[in-house]
Amino acid sequence: MTRPRLLSAADTAERRSRLIAGAMVAAAALMAFIFMRPDKIFLANTPSGGDMGAHVVIPAYLRDVLLPSGRVLGWSNDWYAGFPMLYFYFPLPAFTVVLLDLLLPYGVAFKLVTVAGLVALPAASYYFARQMGFARPVALVGGLAGSSFMFMETFSIFGGNTLSTLAGEYSFSWSFALCLVYLGMVMRNIREGRGFTVGPAVVLALAALSHVITTAVAVVASLPLLLRRKGAPAVVGSWALGLAVAAFWAVPFLTRALFPNLMTDMGWNPRRDWADIFPRDMWPVLVLGAAGLAWAVARRAFVGPVAALLVLGTGGYWLIAEIGYTALYNGRLLPFYYYGVYLFAGLFVGLAAMELVRRLRAAEGRAWGVAVAGAALFLVIAGVGVHKTPAWAQWNYTGYEGKAAYPEYRALLEVVDHLPPGRIMWEYNSDQNKYGTPMALMLLPYWSEGHSSMEGLLFESSLTTPFHFLMQSETSYRPSSPVSGLRYRGLDMERAVPHLALYNISYYISYTEEGAMAAADYGLEQLAETPPFEVFALPESSLVDVATYQPAVWAGEESFYEAALDWFDDITRLDRWVVADGPAEWPRIDAIRPADVRRRTMATGEVSEVVLEPHRISFRTTAVGVPHLVKVSYFPNWKATGAEGPFRAAPSLMVVVPTSEEVVLDFRNTLPEYAGMALSVGGVGGVAVLLLLARRRRRQGAEQP
Repeated sequence: MTRPRLLSAADTAERRSRLIAGAMVAAAALMAFIFMRPDKIFLANTPSGGDMGAHVVIPAYLRDVLLPSGRVLGWSNDWYAGFPMLYFYFPLPAFTVVLLDLLLPYGVAFKLVTVAGLVALPAASYYFARQMGFARPVALVGGLAGSSFMFMETFSIFGGNTLSTLAGEYSFSWSFALCLVYLGMVMRNIREGRGFTVGPAVVLALAALSHVITTAVAVVASLPLLLRRKGAPAVVGSWALGLAVAAFWAVPFLTRALFPNLMTDMGWNPRRDWADIFPRDMWPVLVLGAAGLAWAVARRAFVGPVAALLVLGTGGYWLIAEIGYTALYNGRLLPFYYYGVYLFAGLFVGLAAMELVRRLRAAEGRAWGVAVAGAALFLVIAGVGVHKTPAWAQWNYTGYEGKAAYPEYRALLEVVDHLPPGRIMWEYNSDQNKYGTPMALMLLPYWSEGHSSMEGLLFESSLTTPFHFLMQSETSYRPSSPVSGLRYRGLDMERAVPHLALYNISYYISYTEEGAMAAADYGLEQLAETPPFEVFALPESSLVDVATYQPAVWAGEESFYEAALDWFDDITRLDRWVVADGPAEWPRIDAIRPADVRRRTMATGEVSEVVLEPHRISFRTTAVGVPHLVKVSYFPNWKATGAEGPFRAAPSLMVVVPTSEEVVLDFRNTLPEYAGMALSVGGVGGVAVLLLLARRRRRQGAEQP
C-alpha cells in the first residue's frame, strides 16, 4: 500500500500563498458583483438602461433566427430597413447568453453575461501581473490595484469600468479581461522558454470574438515581446492560430469593413482634454504609477506590454484627435492607460512592502499580511469612490417592467401588436428614458413580430443609419441627430413623408404634441392614441417599386455616399434613382443636378406577391426588363435569381432588373464567409492536433525513467 506523500514546508507555503491570493481575488470579484446589484440581477425581467436596453434584441435574434438557420452571421429586418446582424458586432457574449438561456430566464442570463467581464477582471489582472515576473504578494497588490480602475466613475462610455458596462459596453469588459489573460499566457511561455503553445491563441480568438478594439490593442501590446528570446514564435504563432480560430467572424468583418467599407462612419468628435489624461482623482495614483514603472524596469520585469498600453492609451488618444480620424472614438483607448497606471501603482506598493519586510527580516506570514493589506487598501479606496454604479445597476436590472412608466409603454406595445405588419418610424425624445432608456422603442420587433423599428442600435452596422437619422430629425421635435456632418432639417412632415415612403414605412408614432400636430396637419390618419403616444398610418407604399425613369450610375469624383446624401436632400427627385453600378446602357452622371434629364421607362407593369423574410425577398412582376427598387438596405451578400443585380442604389437600397416574372433575392454566404469558416475549421482542427501532440509528449516524458 502506497502511503500518501507528506507535503514539504515549501509545498505548504505554496499552497497557503495560492489560497491567500485566490481568496483576495475572489473578494475583489465579489465586490464588483455586489456593486452591480445581484439582488436585481436575478430578477426575471427585461434589462434596460442606455444601449444595454437595446442590446437585449441581439442574443434573442441569434437564438430565434440565426442559429436555427445554421448561421451565426446573418440578416435582420428588425432595424434600419434591414442590416447585417453580427457582421460588425461581437458574437461571443451573445452566444453565451443563448447558452445560459437554456437553464435560466432570458433576462437573468443576459444580466449575468453583462457583469461577467467585470467579475473576471481581478483574476485576469492578478494572472497578468504574476506573469510579468513578480512574486505572488507583489502580483496580488499590483493585479488588484489594476483591476480597481473598473470602479472609476469619471467616465461612462470609454469601456472597461462599471458605468461603461452598464451603458452597454459589456463586450468591451469581456474582451479586456481576456486580453490580459492572453498577454499573461504569452509572457509565461516566453519566461519558461516554451515559445508557442495553443492556449494564448485560443484566448486571443475569444477576445476577438468579444471586441475588436481591445484585441487590436492587445496585439500591439504584444509587439515588445517579439524582442524576447523565443518571443517571435510565441507571439506570431498566437496571432496566426488565434486569427484562424476566430476567422469565421473575423474574415467577413475585415473584408466587409475595409474592402469596400460597408460600415457607417458616425463622425465621432474626438476628445481633446488633458483632464482625461490627468483626472483629479488619479493624481496620487499617477505618482505611484510612475514610481512603479521605474522600479519594474529596474527589476527587468516584463513591462513592455504594459508600457505599450500606456503609450497606446495616451498617444493614440492625441493622435486620433490631431489627424481628425472619426471612425474610432479616441476615448476608447483611455481605459488601457488607466489600467496601466493603476497596475504600476499597485506594483510599487507591493514592491515597497516586500522590500520593507525583507529589511525587517519578517516571516513569510508577515509578508502576506502586508500584501493583503496593500491590495485591500486599493479596493477600499476604489470602493469608497463608488457612488453612481449601484443606482445605475438598479435602473438597468429592474428592467423595463420595473419602471413607473411601464404601463404607458405596455399600452403602446399592445396597440402595435394589433397593427398589420409594417415598418415603424417613431419620434425620438430623450424623455423616453423614463421607460428604461431613450431607445425603448427599438424593442418594438422584440415584443411584436412583424413590426420592425427604423431606428436601432449598432449604428455603424447599416448603410441606412445616416439616412434614418435624417428622417428622425424630420419626424422628431427633439431629435438625437448623432451622425456628424449631416444636413438635419428639423421637424417637417412635408419632407419626411416622401422619405418614409422611399423606405416603405407604414406607421409613424408621435411622442410630443408637436410631433402629433405635425402629423395631423399633414393629413396622416390617426389609428390609435395611447397617451403620450399617437399612432398614424402613412400613405400606402410598396416594398418594391417599378422605375419611372432610367437609373443613372454615379461616376463623380466624390464618394457614392456623398452623392446619395445630395440626392436624398432633394425630395423632388426621389423617383430618379442613382446607383453605384449598373448595365452599360444606363447613363453616367458626375453631379446631382436639378436639371438632370432622364429617359422615362414608360413601364406599366405591376408588382405582386411581395414576401420579406429574414434571409429572403421574393416578388412577382409583369415589368420584366425594367429596373425595380427593392427597399431593403444594400449588402453584397444579397444575390438575385431571375434578375440582374442587385446594384447599390441611393440612399442605401437595391435596384434589380428582372429577367423573369419571379424574382428572388437570397442573403447568401460568399467567399469571405466560406474562407472564414474554412480557416476556423482548420484552426480548431489545429488546436485539437496540437493538444493531442502535447498530451502525448507529456505521457512519454512521464513514462521515461
